[in-house]
Amino acid sequence: MQKNALQRLPATWQHWVIENLAKGCDPEELAMKMERDGPFDRTLAEFALAEAHLQSHPESFVRPPLPEIDTTANKIALPDRVVDVLLSVAIPRIVLLGNVLSDDECDAMAELSRSRFARSKTIDNDSGVERHDVARTSESAHIQRGETDLVARIDARLAALAGWPVAHAEPLQLQKYQAGNEYRPHVDWFDPALPGTAKHLDKGGQRLGTIILYLTDVEEGGGTSFPGIGLDIHPQKGGALFFRNTTPFGLPDKKTLHAGLPVEKGTKIIANKWLREKPY
Repeated sequence: MQKNALQRLPATWQHWVIENLAKGCDPEELAMKMERDGPFDRTLAEFALAEAHLQSHPESFVRPPLPEIDTTANKIALPDRVVDVLLSVAIPRIVLLGNVLSDDECDAMAELSRSRFARSKTIDNDSGVERHDVARTSESAHIQRGETDLVARIDARLAALAGWPVAHAEPLQLQKYQAGNEYRPHVDWFDPALPGTAKHLDKGGQRLGTIILYLTDVEEGGGTSFPGIGLDIHPQKGGALFFRNTTPFGLPDKKTLHAGLPVEKGTKIIANKWLREKPY
């Protein structure tokens, strides 16, 4: 969990949080009040409450296990590779990494999926059925977990990076964007309130985190944009983008709204790895 969220609140609200947690008030109700009366961003409120509770009652604080990347240092030593930390955002949790894949690994992944690409689909929230959507004009391909030695190695690397089991992740989904292709603003988490998402939640639970692997450089355009916080990530071959799809309490985080910006020139190929709550 990222620290210093509590210190971002005015002093009066810091005292209010600590006092009410000491009284045993429900954190969910406190977060709702902070969002309504602060008004504070819901994600900030939940981070602050979680941090305050952890400080005062470390033995009793219970929060759902979540994928996380340790950004306390500028480099992360994995069993088979040293990865560079390029950017770290606390709220929402976003980490940009370099040197996650070698050029050869990127090229081999793209070649493995070359004959599999077909028009991308999205999940209809009402029916749960996958369908073509004008909001998503890329092509997609799937590579099963452990399909080749290369894929097994990458799966294990990503699991070590995020501290999340290989079995709790979907197979890699590759996407290819040509000039003009895009994926308009969307979220990766499933909304439990919508009827069409029930069957997807039944198979592995919520998508707690997303890792995007950039398999190509892009001459112009093709960035990953978070419009709610004004952040654009430009694709760099071999790099990766991690973001957690939930708040510290495991609830869907609306600030993770993101988009694949239109490619202006060149070809963009990425691989998505979605980290699930339970075995998938």
